[in-house]
Amino acid sequence: CYDGLTARLVERAGFDLTFMTGYGVSAVHGLPDTQLISYGEMVASARLITGSLKKIPCIGDGDTGYGALPNVERTVRGYVSAGLAGMMIEDQVTPKRCGHTKGKDVVGFDEAVGRVRAAVEARRRLREEKGDQNGDLVL
Repeated sequence: CYDGLTARLVERAGFDLTFMTGYGVSAVHGLPDTQLISYGEMVASARLITGSLKKIPCIGDGDTGYGALPNVERTVRGYVSAGLAGMMIEDQVTPKRCGHTKGKDVVGFDEAVGRVRAAVEARRRLREEKGDQNGDLVL
């Protein structure tokens, strides 16, 4: 899904969850999925989507984490705050390209693992700060 309407349509169709797609959010802004949509625009879209859902969770496209490792932590915090139930992080170089296009490059193994570790650590800290409330996020 990419906005409140598409989220509600997914829910109404009886699916168990929905996914906020970076491609879709980019497209409704008239942009290609090449990381021209910012972290802030994705968090705002996530808030609209989760606010429109009544019964099902939403997983969000976290792109590459929107920068260095501190940005990955910020993305985790923002997505949890927006009400997302999960987040995926890509292993592409920045700026990234849409996953189904040619010409993509990926980061090295250590950098990819570093992004995942940063996300897991951010989730752990959120759990400590919130006493396990609002710190749950599937990565």
